[in-house]
Parts: sequence; structure tokens; C-alpha cells
Amino acid sequence: MPKVGVVGCGYWGPNLIRNLAENRNCSQIVCCDLRPENLERISSRYPAVHVTPEFEEILGIGLDAVMIATPLSTHYGLARRALEADLDVFVEKPFTASSMEAMDLIDLARRRKRVLMVGHTFEYSPPVIKIRDLIESKELGTVFYLSSTRVNLGLHQKDVSVVWDLAPHDLSMINFWFGTGPTAVSALGRDFVQPGIPDVAFISLTFGSGMIGHIQVSWLSPSKLRRTTIVGSRKMVIYDDTDHLERVKVFDKGVNFRDPETFGEYQLSYRTGDIVSPKLDTTEPLQAEVSDFLESIRTRRRPKCDGESGLRVIRVLEAVERSLHEGGRIIELGPPLEVAATPRDDRAP
Repeated sequence: MPKVGVVGCGYWGPNLIRNLAENRNCSQIVCCDLRPENLERISSRYPAVHVTPEFEEILGIGLDAVMIATPLSTHYGLARRALEADLDVFVEKPFTASSMEAMDLIDLARRRKRVLMVGHTFEYSPPVIKIRDLIESKELGTVFYLSSTRVNLGLHQKDVSVVWDLAPHDLSMINFWFGTGPTAVSALGRDFVQPGIPDVAFISLTFGSGMIGHIQVSWLSPSKLRRTTIVGSRKMVIYDDTDHLERVKVFDKGVNFRDPETFGEYQLSYRTGDIVSPKLDTTEPLQAEVSDFLESIRTRRRPKCDGESGLRVIRVLEAVERSLHEGGRIIELGPPLEVAATPRDDRAP
């Protein structure tokens, strides 16, 4: 069974540690953090977990993998050193600070034959999986547009904007649902609290299918909202992650247009049917994500959210950031970036 190190025990790291501790497929946990108070908190809760402030110790004590939950600016350097030490690597979202960093890690993982995974937790969420099934089964018909609101009051980050903090969730879900990302983006935002760090942004997305999308992210909202609306030609869906009773609602609603047969004729018919809240699994998304990483380490198969998944999100984030800096100009994303010439299969690189 894998022995895993967790690097970063502040905000999100303890959640990874908890799920590793509860997973019977993890034989040993070692935690690393520069702050003594964070290590003390972990030691008091998990006495059997070894803690250290030294990343070098993580690399040299015979672990199989590391999970990195540190600030974005450190992701690339820590992940690269872990891969060079022949460890499998999990990196929390956002994967890296640039596409070039992401491509380098993907290429290194392939050459070292290491598992490389990115923490897109929502792709393991039962409501998100259910919506993917609805889209793939064509129950919604042709999807016209989607609109997402992901806002709250705080937590303001010091090293990344609200776009890099919150939008990766929505962008990874879009890739998961539709199998593709946007072909063009534009964005407007402002840095009201911390100069140079946007805390609110409105992102517009255009897709090759003709679908359009809108994402609102903010650290400056009086209430916490996590709500996505998807409108199709047959049915519509609302996904509200803050509604613990009915996270997904499917509306049998729509509009039918009939071509006019005579001059001046114009007819629309509105269809209003049932509202269904489908039954969802109760699996904790983070538990499923950690289990996927451990199974990928054990079997050498490719994880669900691999490095390429992380790269696709980073490319869109870079385009959004560029549009923000250029006053909302539309940025074309172009074709996917080539990350390596090595043939791929379903097992770990």
C-alpha cells in the first residue's frame, strides 16, 4: 500500500490528511509544513503521523507519492523536485501558474513514468457526475448556454486573483461535462480590496458547438452562492451546491418556435412540465479523489484528473487573465497545446 506525504498543512492540506487517514489503502502518512503550529495541530489530531518542516526529508524517506497543497507559486518547484525524486505527484488546483510550467511537469512525469494528478475535486462530485450523464444521454437536448455563480465574502488570497482561486472549479466541470473547453473568452473584473489582485470577475465563454457561457466569481458578496444553470432545447438543469437536500433539479421546460405560415404570423409555445430532483450518491468527492490517486499509484493507471486535465484549465485561466488586463478584449484560445510526442495509453505515463 502506498506511503504518502502531504506538503502544506494549512487550509486544505488537513482535508487530504483526513481522507488518507480514513483510507485503508494508505499505509503511512508524512506531513510537511514550514509553520510549527500547523504541524502541532496535525500531530495532536493524528499522533501516528510523522511531521517534518523539511521538504528534503519528504523526498528521501522512501515514500511512494506526495500530495501538494501549498500556495500556487510553489506548485511547480515542489512538484518538479518530487518527480525528479521518482515520486508520484498530486497537485491541488490550480495546477501551475502557467501553461509552460504545466507542460514541463507533464513531460517530466511521462519520462519518469510517474503518476501526475490534479485536484479537480468537483469532477468526483455525485451532482456533477449526474449532470454529465444527463448531457451525454441527450436528455437536455442541445445545450444553448450555461451560467455559473461562485461567490462569497472572502477568503481573499495574497498570491492569486479570484479567477485563479474560484474559476478552476467551473472550468474543470465544463471540461468534464462537455469534453471540451471554450474556444474564446473575455472577462471584466476589478481589484477593490487589494491593489493588483482582482476580487470580482465576470467571464464570458464561447464554444465551438455554438454554446455560450458565463461565470461570475467574487470574494465580495454578502452570501455564499454556488449555483450553475444549464439550458437545453429539451430540458434545463439547476445545480446548487449549497442546497444539501436537492443539489440538482431538472426542469422539463422549454420554448418551441413555429415558422410563420402567413404574413404577420408569429407563434411561440412554452412547455412547462415536471421538476425532478434525481437521487444522488452520497460519496464524499474528496474521498473519491484521494481513492483515485491511491489506486493510480498502486495499479499504474492514469488518474481521472491527470496533468492534461490541469493544463486545459490553466490555458483558459491565462486567457481570462489576459482579457482582464486588456479591458475585456476577446481572447481566442486556438488549438490545444502539444505537451509531448510520446504515445499515450490508459496507464500512467
